[in-house]
Amino acid sequence: MNFRTPAVRLGLLPAGIALALSPTFASAQEAAAGTTDLDRISVTGSRIRGANMETQQPILTMTREALEKQGFSNVADVLNNLTSAGSPAISRSDSLSSGENVGGYYVDIRNLGAQRTLVLMNGKRLGATTAGYQDLSQIPMAAVERIEILKDGASSIYGSDAIAGVVNVITRKNFDGGEASVRVGQYGNGDGDEQQYSMLLGASGERGSLTLAAEYSKQDPVWAKDRWYSRDGGRGPNSVAGDGSPITETGSWCNPLQVNCGDSKTAVWKTLNPGGDPKNPNDYHVLTEDEYVNSNEQMSLLTGVERKSLYINGTYDFTDRISLNTDVLYNERNTFQQIAGYPYQSSASNIKTPLSASSAFNPTNVNGVGGKDIEFRRRLWEVPRTTDSQLKTLRFAPTVSGYFEVADKTFDWDVGALWNRNESIKTQRGDMSLIGSRKALGPSYIDAGGVARCGVAGVVDPNLADCIPWNPLLPYGVAGQGSLADPALQEYLFPTFTTRGVTKTTSFTANLAGSIVTLPAGDLGFAVGVEHRKEEGSYVPDAFAQSGQSTGLGQKSTQGEYDLNEVYLELNVPILADMAFAKELTLNVASRYSDYSNFGGTTNSKFGLTWRPMDELLVRGTYAEGFRAPTISDLYGGLSSSFERYTDPCAVGVSGSVAGNAACLAGGAPANYVQLGQGNVPCSTTPCQSGDQFVSGANPNLSPETSKSKTMGLVWSPRWVQGLDISLDWYRYEISDMIIEDSVDRILRDCYVLGNAGRCSGVTRAADGHISGITYGTANLGKMETEGYDLGIKYRLPELAIGQFSIDWQTSYLAKYDEANQNSAGDSIMIGKVGQDALFRVRSNLGVNWAMGDFGVNYTARYYSGLNEPCIDIGCTDPDRFAYGETAPLRKTGSNTFHDLQVSWKAPWDATIAVGANNVFDHKGPLMYSQQNSSFAYYGGFDIGRFLYMKYTQRF
Repeated sequence: MNFRTPAVRLGLLPAGIALALSPTFASAQEAAAGTTDLDRISVTGSRIRGANMETQQPILTMTREALEKQGFSNVADVLNNLTSAGSPAISRSDSLSSGENVGGYYVDIRNLGAQRTLVLMNGKRLGATTAGYQDLSQIPMAAVERIEILKDGASSIYGSDAIAGVVNVITRKNFDGGEASVRVGQYGNGDGDEQQYSMLLGASGERGSLTLAAEYSKQDPVWAKDRWYSRDGGRGPNSVAGDGSPITETGSWCNPLQVNCGDSKTAVWKTLNPGGDPKNPNDYHVLTEDEYVNSNEQMSLLTGVERKSLYINGTYDFTDRISLNTDVLYNERNTFQQIAGYPYQSSASNIKTPLSASSAFNPTNVNGVGGKDIEFRRRLWEVPRTTDSQLKTLRFAPTVSGYFEVADKTFDWDVGALWNRNESIKTQRGDMSLIGSRKALGPSYIDAGGVARCGVAGVVDPNLADCIPWNPLLPYGVAGQGSLADPALQEYLFPTFTTRGVTKTTSFTANLAGSIVTLPAGDLGFAVGVEHRKEEGSYVPDAFAQSGQSTGLGQKSTQGEYDLNEVYLELNVPILADMAFAKELTLNVASRYSDYSNFGGTTNSKFGLTWRPMDELLVRGTYAEGFRAPTISDLYGGLSSSFERYTDPCAVGVSGSVAGNAACLAGGAPANYVQLGQGNVPCSTTPCQSGDQFVSGANPNLSPETSKSKTMGLVWSPRWVQGLDISLDWYRYEISDMIIEDSVDRILRDCYVLGNAGRCSGVTRAADGHISGITYGTANLGKMETEGYDLGIKYRLPELAIGQFSIDWQTSYLAKYDEANQNSAGDSIMIGKVGQDALFRVRSNLGVNWAMGDFGVNYTARYYSGLNEPCIDIGCTDPDRFAYGETAPLRKTGSNTFHDLQVSWKAPWDATIAVGANNVFDHKGPLMYSQQNSSFAYYGGFDIGRFLYMKYTQRF
């Protein structure tokens, strides 16, 4: 392995980078891995046991003591606060997200995606969804002893998914006694109430132990209407959310007797006058902007979460050399999210349900004469869309381990199994039945008793026996026949949808580790092992939803399975020891062969070099190959639909516009076309969300993603400053054949900009030019490269008369994050993304801890550098920017720092009382119109207010 290039990079680290790393802030939770005197310890990232293994790779350890000093109540929030972690695309802030993965907590190391970070629990895989997402909410905080994070590729040791790194959550065992804890908290706004109760009980004897942890946690939802950046979501003058919603709560209609309702540019939409007669067409006025609904009044900003967990660990020593360790976990997680009532558009391509000319509520129908079908728009305000997601996890992981000796050498072995089952149930309501709406909007009449009835007077139609006519033109809150406020009509039009999913992971492993021979520099260590694993999964939407006969996003079933067999070998070769300028020089080599039932075999290797020129200085470097196998969803997922955000190059005024070219005109986009968003109104910014559903699907012919990673690091503990440790690590990742959705933007660019007619077949445009439908799937199309630095400084000061101080400062600098794309000329280029899409140039956390006697104070400052976002006419700070051969205006935002504080006291009755605040100064981040990792104009990883909490822990 050639380390010359990384060494030069480190030696020539630009002064600008050093300045960026030095004045910012770091976190107490990103503690460097500690040292130990034990000879045979197991460290994440290696199967070989040894006291020196933990320094060979960039491993970060978070102890339980460090976890308790933070203001976070779950494993995912702790990990997402690391400077090396990005905010995952699916989070509590993404209230508009849908599908199987919504409601989970995920971690994203190096911003490479949550699916490329492998999560382990006691060295064994955590259960995953069919899309490969591993939900950290399965692990109760009460059961966590420590968390080890390997910030390097480890496919040679753990197999698929360990491209970005590995998170290994180590749970508590051999616990004696009891511990009870209660934590309560609330935002300074008076919402988002949180409560958490946990109990830990344990007993150990001469040959075994039993540890039990139980936890209950609940976090109430936070509503968009209660935060400054999300409360004004409409299109009115006070809007901060960009496009907003053009669907009125009152209902609006286009009179076909007066205007061309098929042309969104000339159509005139009218709504009922206050107190007016719904049947009188003269009692309607032209809709004004003040009458547009603020959909955010019904939106949840943070989803509500409730968890119940039970964890049991048991150990038993059969003999002095053979032991049993068993983990049992049951977790039940419920999440609640709500979004505004559906923006019903009768002319939408997936709906096509005008108010019938023969409807008793049609203003153009005067005593059955002169009626015409009416197109209307109405947000279904009376019935917001809600989703209750339940996930039940049952995990059983037994392991028999031991050791034996041959020729004065010790060999460790273990044989283990894992059975993990995740069962999800999603209950949804708020999407309207199109079968019901067609009947309710169809012909109707007023009977002799003055009651509206479906059908034609005098004709008995059994298909309309349960039908209730609907008047979509009645304003919200106005009583009358056909009002959507009628509970009976709601029951008829809004069914409850139930989606079920099950994933199962079954694995059997066997490992052997020890030393082969003793070389002049030490023992040549080895580890060898085999694994058989099977992944099964299904996700079955409600049959009604699958039919496409509702306003909800269309979904089809996902179902499939695959299995694999793997074998690995790892060697740790000491080359030099106890010599001048070579206190240690060790080579570590590992390779793993994986044979998958769906795509075949793959071999991935890793090489590491450790050099200690003197006792206080360590130099380390690695080169690793990695892979991520396609998931069940990637391979066997059914079609699904979504409302995508995209930029139409055939529209005037957008970045890279080719409006009026031959391809656009042939595709049905007029030369003066302006991109239309939801409600078929012009977009104020792009990317802009579609008003029609786009369809995407799986690809059974996918191959694995592949990666190459390199790291080079220094660890320095100067002798003349006791308690000071400094580490600096450089990393570089290259990922090829990335499994990505063939994006809407990519298809449109290929079709209209590059003139590839074969890419236009899945694009459908309506008469006014807007894209009314597009079909696409997954493919091995992606490629990316990233590079950066991690700086860690830990200093435990000598104990002073005023107490003990310690400082922990961790900083991550992102030098490069490039993704493959094409410019307007059709050239394949790498697009730099640093500073955009939540890719911060610098993240830095500074933690300062003070302790004196029974009192302690922990302070943390979390720093984020500024972000950029594309813009057209909203707050552009760099409107003349030109990049990659085309105009690329940007809006730039400034840096942000959030401050946390916790004060604790150890009571004499063996209890600890802690009070604290996250974002103690109530700092507010900037508006982000591109809605990065959020459903609102704000970065989803930023604090949304000051959060106050109190925690009481009693030991007995």
